[in-house]
Amino acid sequence: MTSTPDPAVAVKTMQQASEAFFQGFSQFLAAQAQNAPGGGAAPVNLPGLGVEAEAFKAMQQEWSLRHQQLWQAILNKEANQPAPQIAVPEPGDKRFAHPSWSASPVYDYLRQAYLLNAEYLRKAAELTPVADGKSKDRMRFMTRQVIDALAPSNFVATNPEFVQTALDTQGESIRQGIQNLIGDMEKGRISMTDDAAFEVGRNLAITPGAVVFENELMQLIQYSPLTDTVAKRPLLLVPPCINKFYILDLQPENSFVRYAVEQGNTVFLVSWRNVQEDQGHLTWDDYLEQGPLTAFRVVREICSTDQVNALGFCVGGTLLTSALAVARARGENPVASLTLLTTLLDFSDAGELGCLVDEASVATREATIGKGGLLRGSELASVFSALRANDLIWNYVVGNYLKGNKPPAFDLLYWNSDSTNLPGPFLAWYLRNMYLENNLRVPGKLEMCGVKVDLGRVDMPAFLLASREDHIVPWKTSYLGRRLLGGETTFVLGASGHIAGPINPASKNKRSYWVSESDSAVADDWLAQSTEVKGSWWPLWVTWLKKYADGEIPARGRLGSADYSPIEPAPGRYVKEKA
Repeated sequence: MTSTPDPAVAVKTMQQASEAFFQGFSQFLAAQAQNAPGGGAAPVNLPGLGVEAEAFKAMQQEWSLRHQQLWQAILNKEANQPAPQIAVPEPGDKRFAHPSWSASPVYDYLRQAYLLNAEYLRKAAELTPVADGKSKDRMRFMTRQVIDALAPSNFVATNPEFVQTALDTQGESIRQGIQNLIGDMEKGRISMTDDAAFEVGRNLAITPGAVVFENELMQLIQYSPLTDTVAKRPLLLVPPCINKFYILDLQPENSFVRYAVEQGNTVFLVSWRNVQEDQGHLTWDDYLEQGPLTAFRVVREICSTDQVNALGFCVGGTLLTSALAVARARGENPVASLTLLTTLLDFSDAGELGCLVDEASVATREATIGKGGLLRGSELASVFSALRANDLIWNYVVGNYLKGNKPPAFDLLYWNSDSTNLPGPFLAWYLRNMYLENNLRVPGKLEMCGVKVDLGRVDMPAFLLASREDHIVPWKTSYLGRRLLGGETTFVLGASGHIAGPINPASKNKRSYWVSESDSAVADDWLAQSTEVKGSWWPLWVTWLKKYADGEIPARGRLGSADYSPIEPAPGRYVKEKA
């Protein structure tokens, strides 16, 4: 029978190791600050540590005092005396919610010491003097990655739930966890959902329709009408090319595509190809020419109309707006109204993705795949998962491998795992001209498809939706697009994040959104004058869109036209290609 370790000895050992590591990481932060642009500007009063000495010393003293308090509290707990909580998780942090974390003095110490050390590291990152704002953001991101990765909940030896689950299941959880790990290693990714529960075309992306056009880069889907009459002007949807389009068409109850069709629109959608090695040469201009610009022409020809209404989501919105700038420079006006969902046109603050882009990283991409090649979907997925590591990485490491659980079926996470490749030339140009140099906002700075582009010439009415908690497209940066577009703009701020903000079905009518008549150039001023409205923003958008319908006509009895015969049923084969 294994003897129980002396809690005092165990805790003291862990305390010493913890202090050594976290002080060492502080030194590492200081070194990063010295190497970052502008990092040497602040006074260095503490040997080897590029921070203001007094502030850092005060922080260290507080940290040391709280560890002493924690040490005493754990000893009191072992002696069955009152033991106050020295550190508590932030609201919503469920990693340490299980009773086993507080039942044992050793695990209780591990939990609280980790929380104290995490707070210490966050403060150290803030105190480390870096003159360049992007370098500071990068330091915060790096610090959070270390903090998240070192949580005691992530490891067999320091997670009491692993032990308890193994005892409760007589070791079955360990066997199942190993099987889960082997299966994920074969797949090359962490399982976030039950993959067998979903299939594109069977229970995802099932809104009826047909592919009516295709080229090397995209298929154009036309959806079957669900109303007797439809708006004369069709609606073209341009989703992002960095993931699959069916985020807009998951299942009937949360499908934006189906909702748009049900509201009396003839809906077309660009289904981007999941590019393979043969398409590794494709550029930003290729995406514009073979994507939105071609779709404008085909949709107008099929529907015999001079203009369409167009909607772009995320990178799809950036592509769509760029394509419209090209069209306007060519003297064309193919779109009557523009809708942009969580889209950046000004990249001055590109959120957490922006902090990962610097001259060195972009130059590396340009040198390796910038002339041809692929950014693999697995790498792209890893980047996005790292932005929310606790939710999208460590949560599943603990659940799948330590506890031996199978993740539940969840359509959104199935989509999130269905990764896509990107052509190297497209990616390198996009990173440099958008994220790194922010050139799109400057009239005439960029040449696309042989013409100089100016977003001020994109002057049709525009509906802009951003999400208040979006970590990929910060809403205040998305708001800056209002001053770049040349037409009248309506701005709406949705609750939640990058996906749950836009995908907020009217049938469920959850969450809320904010509206305002203000046209202030400052996002905070707009918000101060806004009104919160409960429910989904979808009906508000439909009301806005109907103003640009150009009347109603009987719904078409067949998809496509004499020149564009249906090729295959929706959702088509491009969206089913794997990375």
